[in-house]
Order: sequence, then structure tokens, then C-alpha cells
Amino acid sequence: MSLHSGFVIFPNLTQLDFTGPLQVLARLPGWKAHIVAKTMDPVPSDCGLSLVPTATFETAPPLDLICIPGGFGVDQAVEDEATIAYVRAQGARARYVTSVCTGAFILGAAGLLKGKRATTHWAYHALLAKLGATPEPGRVVRDGALFTGGGVTAGIDFALTLAHEIAGPEVAQAIQLALEYDPAPPFNAGSPALAPAPVRAIADERFAPRLAAFAEILDRAAARV
Repeated sequence: MSLHSGFVIFPNLTQLDFTGPLQVLARLPGWKAHIVAKTMDPVPSDCGLSLVPTATFETAPPLDLICIPGGFGVDQAVEDEATIAYVRAQGARARYVTSVCTGAFILGAAGLLKGKRATTHWAYHALLAKLGATPEPGRVVRDGALFTGGGVTAGIDFALTLAHEIAGPEVAQAIQLALEYDPAPPFNAGSPALAPAPVRAIADERFAPRLAAFAEILDRAAARV
């Protein structure tokens, strides 16, 4: 009998938030992965790649693990009643409730972060408190059944952490080896603490206008939780 993991996708998501963990967790023995969306129509990502669901909110089986990716489409998803209702219902029953990057805010809009420690993309980290979470730095943060991952590429670390929890260290390491996940980036600029000041300034300037608008969206979402 299979256990079921479900990845909830929505328009304008960041595909690596989704596909990184999917590549890891789809390899778990005894688990079946589902790509779940409102309809069976292809879902556009934020980089021009469209993604094809395998199930809808109505046809997906009950989930043992729910995973929510992030991306610019989170702005709309946190205010989409059908998406939030589905995440709330599955999150209430799932053995593992998880997110990557700004997908944490969809969990928060569904009331699943209240009183929990969680992480997200570094630029949005402080905003987790708006939805009742306690922001905690880290590429992966666990609080009971809740596992949250940091921004984008942290989704692979997050998924390997879950694989270790679910199937043990040898299976998790075998998946890591099969994927040849042995990061050796050409620059040491992958976190705010490490990035040179001019690089951090470029990133801060890019995110500043979005953060203000997103904070307003989260205030509305918080009022509904």
C-alpha cells in the first residue's frame, strides 16, 4: 500500500521550489507523488516552463505529505479560497506538512503556522510573524510535523532532510548520490551573511517594492485566519 505525497502547484510558482523536492521525494520507496492543482490545465511557472498536474483538489487521494512551493504566484494563492481550503484540510490530516521558500505563507494563510517555528526565503523571513509563526533562520526548520525550507535551492536540502526522517539515512544518502548533489558553487554569495555588500544591495533593491506590497496581502490573509 502506497503512501501519498502531494505537491500543490499554482500559477507563477518558482519551478525549482517544486521540482527540486520532487526529484528527491519521488524516489522514496513505497511513496507515490502527486502534482495537485485546481484544474488539470497546465500551470505556468515564473520562468516560462508550464507544469502538468496529475490530480486536482477533488481527485487527489488523501495526502500523507503535503508540500507547498513558493514563487511570485503566492500573492494570489494566499487569497484563493479553494487553494487555502484544500491546504487547510490536507494539512490537518497529513503526517508531514511542508513548504519551500515563500510557500510557507500559503501554509500560514491556512492557519498551519500558528505558534510554529518556520523559515522561508531570507528576504521574506520577518513577514512570517504576520501569520502567527516564529521566524527561525535556517535552510531547513522542523517543528513537530511541520518542515519548512528556505529559498529555492534550499528545497533540495529540505527534501533530503525529509527523506532521512521518512526512510532513514542510507536511503536519503543513496538519493543524494543518485542525484549527484555535491554543491560547489562558483561564488560564495548564496546567503545574506556571505554575499558581498554591493551584491546584497542589488538584491535588497530588487525585493524592497515587492515586500511592501506582499506585507499588505499578508495582512488581509491574517485577518481571515
